Amino acid sequence: MIDFNIIENELNEIKDNSTKLIKSLDSDNTKEEIASLEEETYKEGFWQDNENSQRILQRIKVLKDRAAKAKDLKTRIEDCFVLLEFAEENPEDEMLGQELIDAKNDLSKAYMEIRMYSLLNGPNDKNNAYLTLHAGAGGTEACDWVEMLFRMYTRYFEEKGFKVTVTDYLDGDGAGIKSISMYIEGEYAYGYLRGESGVHRLVRISPFDSAGRRHTSFASCEVIPEISNEIDIKIKAEDLRIDTYRSSGKGGQHVNKTDSAIRITHIPTNIVVACQSERSQHQNKETAMKMLMSKLLEIKEREHKEKIEDLKGSQMDIGWGSQIRSYVFCPYTMVKDHRTNYETGDVQSVMDGNLDPFINEYLAQNPTID
Repeated sequence: MIDFNIIENELNEIKDNSTKLIKSLDSDNTKEEIASLEEETYKEGFWQDNENSQRILQRIKVLKDRAAKAKDLKTRIEDCFVLLEFAEENPEDEMLGQELIDAKNDLSKAYMEIRMYSLLNGPNDKNNAYLTLHAGAGGTEACDWVEMLFRMYTRYFEEKGFKVTVTDYLDGDGAGIKSISMYIEGEYAYGYLRGESGVHRLVRISPFDSAGRRHTSFASCEVIPEISNEIDIKIKAEDLRIDTYRSSGKGGQHVNKTDSAIRITHIPTNIVVACQSERSQHQNKETAMKMLMSKLLEIKEREHKEKIEDLKGSQMDIGWGSQIRSYVFCPYTMVKDHRTNYETGDVQSVMDGNLDPFINEYLAQNPTID
């Protein structure tokens, strides 16, 4: 028997929480900004400046998407209340009751998505992202953990519809992955992923230990936004060491035949970036330089420095005391984020890419301001 009072209370709560959200995403200011930007597209010479035209078109798309999501949420709320009224008038109709429950669940999901969407207002949140995983101490154990994390994130990216390109890959000693870098393309890729930066800790019975003992492994995750081509960062040529090497790993057979891979070291900060995903050395160098500039800009903003040469860079301690999240397989099952205290006992679901609850909780507790 359906308790209509409970469903009505849930719908009223979503409606109350959505009122301000809908107004903010589909406000008069939003409409005015869209109109102003669309006027720009009709001006003479607009399409001749490709970077500026793409930036304006992207902004129009973001604003229109926000407004559309707000209108869709408002319609869903109204439809649910109409359905509730019908179901209350026909309590014996089980199919109608189930339709109400399904509509309410879909509304809850839509509300959570738009709520998270509204929190992605940081200056770089809409950008594509670079994500890099490194194995900590522990040899094969840590390398296997990186491979597990790579699978987890890949599943998450597939669910989000993000495009992933592996830009650098280093095999582990015997098994797993020692390090891997990925370029993530998708709407608000950096915004969703920025909270994943940090050390990830694994506790499990090791499949590599013949005695069946419990092991703790660590891996670091670094996420940086792709910077706009409009941002000009001055890097001195003498501050760079550029090395070429033979590509390996998941780059495909064609990249293994020549020394096309590029590794760039920024000597003052000791930041190292590498790329082996492209066919030519020139393309790999171009991608690696873009990664380096993104990293330097991120550190520059974090350290509040005026000049690149003033940067010190930072080295993450991939070990105890610095983890942001723990994944426990034994003696119990739990994944816990130590910053938000959100946790779940369904480890397998998380390892299959169900990261939204953790990411949503982090965004809710760490919002950015547009």
